Amino acid sequence: MNNDISARDVYKGDAMDTLYSVNYPIYFDNSLDELVQFIERGKYSRFFVLTDENTAKHCLPLLQEKLGTNENYDIIEINAGEESKDIDFCIGVWKMLIDFGADRQSLLINLGGGVISDLGGFAASTYKRGIDFVHVPTTLLSQVDASVGGKTGIDIDSIKNIIGTFTQPKAVFIEYNFIKTLPQRQILSGLAEMLKHGLIADAAYWEMLKNSDLSMPGQALIYLSVAIKNRVVIADPHEKGLRKCLNFGHTIGHAVETNSLINDKNPLSHGEAIVIGMICEAYLSYKRTGLTADELKEITEVFSKLYPRYQLNESDNETLYDFMLKDKKNQNGRINCTLLAAIGKCSIDNICTKDELYDSLRYYRELVF
Repeated sequence: MNNDISARDVYKGDAMDTLYSVNYPIYFDNSLDELVQFIERGKYSRFFVLTDENTAKHCLPLLQEKLGTNENYDIIEINAGEESKDIDFCIGVWKMLIDFGADRQSLLINLGGGVISDLGGFAASTYKRGIDFVHVPTTLLSQVDASVGGKTGIDIDSIKNIIGTFTQPKAVFIEYNFIKTLPQRQILSGLAEMLKHGLIADAAYWEMLKNSDLSMPGQALIYLSVAIKNRVVIADPHEKGLRKCLNFGHTIGHAVETNSLINDKNPLSHGEAIVIGMICEAYLSYKRTGLTADELKEITEVFSKLYPRYQLNESDNETLYDFMLKDKKNQNGRINCTLLAAIGKCSIDNICTKDELYDSLRYYRELVF
């Protein structure tokens, strides 16, 4: 893909320029002030803030401080976690909007992580055939991934994002201070998507990340990660071609994540599962699409140093394969993977066999962390 922005072009000053996506802006500097002005300009009949118990505690007070005397809103709070991203919680959000008297001139503010962005976007895009919504992502993962691109969705029977829409928000407001409230595990979850952006689209950015302090990624790195994803989304809003590159690591990773959610007392985070998927799919890239042995070794070593080992058993193969078969990216019942041609260059629409997928899972199991 052509690099309209690369790691060499990261803004070096104190301010991050506003990015523009598919008919909406992505604000970085003074983002909550921008949100207040956005609400005032929109002349909404009323607005609603969707949050969970974590963001209600750590992030909502800052937003309410910025809103000042504006009391023309209600708060809708759900439980935190992927378990809330289902039809029952979505119905609950719809009912709350009805009870609060939300009309078609209302605004929904999604204040939270990826679950809030996905669920809130879906609820808003379908309520009364669609009301305006904006994202205020509060986790690193949602800032660099879920909030940008216009994908909304809920899970059914543990199949991730199987029901959803392509509906763009009216704006995204990225407040860097929010990620300072996150535990390190959540930082690492978001970092996985940032590393993916370098692998699929920008080798210089991958190098930049490798040589940075990743315990708390700086604003410039977050800005560039959003810029990389944003240019992919602009080129292919509905995932007909190029946007499929963002799925690297997700075919196997989503299967691992789903299996962990069902069976583990302390399930993998999204990023932790996607890292496993990226290691496996990097191996498939070495076998199938031209990734070199040295590049595979480099990718594996970077992820192995940052993320803990997860126990994958050979007996899990059939279960994981069954989850992969239900993946929404498949073609004619065949499992479709995005792979790498090289670090910084992706290869889309690779149909992988059961034996190949099992071989990649074996590669992960045999790694020495």
